[in-house]
Amino acid sequence: MARRLLIPLLLCGFLLACVGGETNVAQGNRDGVLHFGNYGEPQGLDPHVVTGVPEHHIIGALFEGLVLKNPETLAIEPGVAESWTVSDDGRIYTFKLRDNARWSNGDEITAADFEWSWWRALQPALASSYVFMYFPIKNAEAYFNRSLSNFDEVGIKAIDKKTFRVELDAPAPYFLQLLDHYALFPVHRPTVEKFGAPDESYTRWTRPENIVSNGPFLLDEWRLFKYLSVKKNPDYWDADKVKLNAIRFYPIDKQTTEERMFRAGQLHRTEEVPIDRIPWYRQNRPEVLKIAPYIGTYLYRLNTRKPHLADVRVRQALSMSVDRRRLIDTVLNGLFTPAYSVVPPGLLGYKPPDVFGFDPDKARQLLSEAGYPGGKGYPGLEIQYNTHEQHRKIAIAIQQMWREELGIDVRLQNKDWKVYLDDETTGNFDASRGGWIGDYVDPNTFMDIWTAASGVNRTGFADEEFDRLVLQIAPNAKDHETRLNTFQQAERLFLEQMPIVPLYTYSSKHLVHPGVKGLSPNYMDYYNFRYVSLEPDASGVTQD
Repeated sequence: MARRLLIPLLLCGFLLACVGGETNVAQGNRDGVLHFGNYGEPQGLDPHVVTGVPEHHIIGALFEGLVLKNPETLAIEPGVAESWTVSDDGRIYTFKLRDNARWSNGDEITAADFEWSWWRALQPALASSYVFMYFPIKNAEAYFNRSLSNFDEVGIKAIDKKTFRVELDAPAPYFLQLLDHYALFPVHRPTVEKFGAPDESYTRWTRPENIVSNGPFLLDEWRLFKYLSVKKNPDYWDADKVKLNAIRFYPIDKQTTEERMFRAGQLHRTEEVPIDRIPWYRQNRPEVLKIAPYIGTYLYRLNTRKPHLADVRVRQALSMSVDRRRLIDTVLNGLFTPAYSVVPPGLLGYKPPDVFGFDPDKARQLLSEAGYPGGKGYPGLEIQYNTHEQHRKIAIAIQQMWREELGIDVRLQNKDWKVYLDDETTGNFDASRGGWIGDYVDPNTFMDIWTAASGVNRTGFADEEFDRLVLQIAPNAKDHETRLNTFQQAERLFLEQMPIVPLYTYSSKHLVHPGVKGLSPNYMDYYNFRYVSLEPDASGVTQD
């Protein structure tokens, strides 16, 4: 209950502060401080443990991997590695690290830092949700599963102080893109070990007074449920090109609060835009409304381990009874595209299989065949979602559809971000609001997350043939078309089992102050804060 009061009080404080005074935006434009709406309170800052979008933004400012992505083109650029070579067979990557790359305490960044960090990420006790991203590497999965005990046999090697070599099991066209994901970032070994075991999660090493990082910014202050601030790192290898002096991230999970703060000049950028406010911005302030195609799928995870969701016919009925077009037109202001697959159509030429559609008659038949005619005898289920106005509206709409079409009782449970993540991870849910944003531009980013070993699967779905297609057959495909066909086979198998209910393909939508430069819309909604700057004389947003 206390947390619910924090954001309104926070907003009141901001608004009172700017009466007769300078707004955050005006002051930030002058001083080079970006005020950034960041969706929710981060669960943590350990790159090898966290999973969420709020964490992603902050960690991207604090840490850096071997490579970066250009925020406009998404092309790979040098990061800690100034250069690299790839063997003719596409399996061996050799990286040359920068001589001037330093940790924030002044320590030199070496190839051994990457070797140890990746060893740490592969420790089962750490329970890294993104550990599957290491599995293209030779013997990485076997080492994680403990069928191989000798790490020297894993394709991860510090050849010398500045040479880092990675050997893959098979060519992976997307491998360089993986390296800009925080799950593959290095961490500072002495600091991690000072505050706990290497495979221990959420220790004190990430606190402001303890953390050692290597990105363009340093952690400055973390006030829970209020803000987290970072400041420019003067020892970053490319510090001369970093234009911002600081960024303040605000954990605002209520869209209406965030939008009011934007209009009041307290935020440069919002994470979201309330659906019902978009028409006003389209008409009155189109220059601050940024809507773009987004490589992501909004979905509900179904807990197949629960007895009332173990029957595939029940899960199929739940998915077929959702009218996605009506949901988008009536609740979401027509912004998105109905999704009947987990992989967005057209990704590098990929065409998802046609497995199901909106078919309430078929849904009722399936539910009856499962032993629940007209919903009779079904124990009901609960939809959990993290605090967010849009998630609440969607959950209400789905609740009504399942009641109307299937006759089943549906309860809604709103949870704080951390509780929501914990309950999803531990399997304490029936249906859980979810979404998947591609970590790189390739269908594989939407497929390997559902393999048995994936830490973000969380549905209980596990299928040996699916894993074989995604992890063995696709990587060794002789050409691009064969590879896409393999993914199509895997996705058909997945959708026939229906451990999720896909709802729509995302569009990103933000409000961005005219003074902000360098937050270019792109297919991944990816930001590189090295490119961001502020114009001191830019005009603000006025109240309507």
